[in-house]
Amino acid sequence: MEIFDELVERGLVFQTTDEDALRKALQEGSVSFYTGYDPTADSLHLGHLVPILNMRRLQLAGHRPIALVGGATGMIGDPSFKDTERSLQTTETVLEWTKGIKKQLERFLDFEGDNAAVMANNYDWFSKINVLEFLRDVGKHFTINNMMSKESVKSRIESGISYTEFAYQLLQGYDFYFLNQDQGVTLQVGGSDQWGNMVAGTELIRKKTGETAHVITVPLITDSTGKKFGKSEGNAVWLDADKTSPYEFYQFWLNVADADVVKFLKIFTFLSLEEIEEIGKEFEAAPHERLGQKVLAREVVTLVHGKDAYEQAVKISEQLFSGNIKELSVSEIKQGLKDVPNYAVKPEDNLNIVDILVTAKISPSKRQAREDIQNGAIYINGERQTDTNYTLTNEDKLENELTVIRRGKKKYSILTY
Repeated sequence: MEIFDELVERGLVFQTTDEDALRKALQEGSVSFYTGYDPTADSLHLGHLVPILNMRRLQLAGHRPIALVGGATGMIGDPSFKDTERSLQTTETVLEWTKGIKKQLERFLDFEGDNAAVMANNYDWFSKINVLEFLRDVGKHFTINNMMSKESVKSRIESGISYTEFAYQLLQGYDFYFLNQDQGVTLQVGGSDQWGNMVAGTELIRKKTGETAHVITVPLITDSTGKKFGKSEGNAVWLDADKTSPYEFYQFWLNVADADVVKFLKIFTFLSLEEIEEIGKEFEAAPHERLGQKVLAREVVTLVHGKDAYEQAVKISEQLFSGNIKELSVSEIKQGLKDVPNYAVKPEDNLNIVDILVTAKISPSKRQAREDIQNGAIYINGERQTDTNYTLTNEDKLENELTVIRRGKKKYSILTY
């Protein structure tokens, strides 16, 4: 299957410029293309993963990716479908974030071989341009009427938009032109919210060189309820393991709704369409076995964090489910129980099991604590404790750092020392 047809089949094409010309270009030889990532935080998140994987798909099909990190544009802020102005960051902060994002992108692309990827930073060229040159050589090719017609601008006119963000499309348009001249780039790939900024680049290239350039946008990914995909409990799902642990990342994919499984296998994995069709059939025949979610979690976690991180996430899940706390290291426990209540034990605390259950607010009263213990509802590091006179000792400190107490089937708490 031709790469453009595969992208369409996987649901990864929302808009293009001249589709026939683009198809022809992709069929006739290696196309140099780019995708830009502004450093608006110290890590990319799940919303960035689709364009990243599209870069990888195009590279595997023989095309040459340029991963552009917006060290300059990140200082301005893209207004696209944002309700308010972004908070401006210092040059030092943006450049530091840029370094982290470069490292993340390097995990997905091949920087060796015939169509080796190139890493670029638009700070390298914008820092050398003065404002008079930019207005004369770039600004003159943009009309206010055309800039005002962009949806990203129109949606902000009533609430207010600064000239800084209004001019963002000139900067992104110039990125495309610069990479066209410097690296032979003729295609830009990005999110659907970037359409206006991206075609600003094709227009600038046409006006300054007479050449034709192309754009592909990927759709906004939504789940079966129409909700924007990429957040867990209202928080962004990050690609940085320190911000979203591999275990949390694994659980996120494992909890995808049945109705979304096949769609997300097409979008987020490199399994062939034939393999996905077979998985879909097995999954439909026995959805309770959650084969689709398990495959999805395996593929995406391995892709983003590696095989070892995936296997560790599975181990944490299985041991927590079975209650085998002692089979886990403290670092694994911290991943798996990151969001459970913590209580820092004080030197003066009574470590009798009844007292500590109340002090740590695991049980609401001593009476309830005794009932919980006698009924077999209290587990210390995975082992049931039924003695109300039991007192915690150093033997209960895992790696001398913490003790895990479970009340009932699922209510975990951690004591730290």
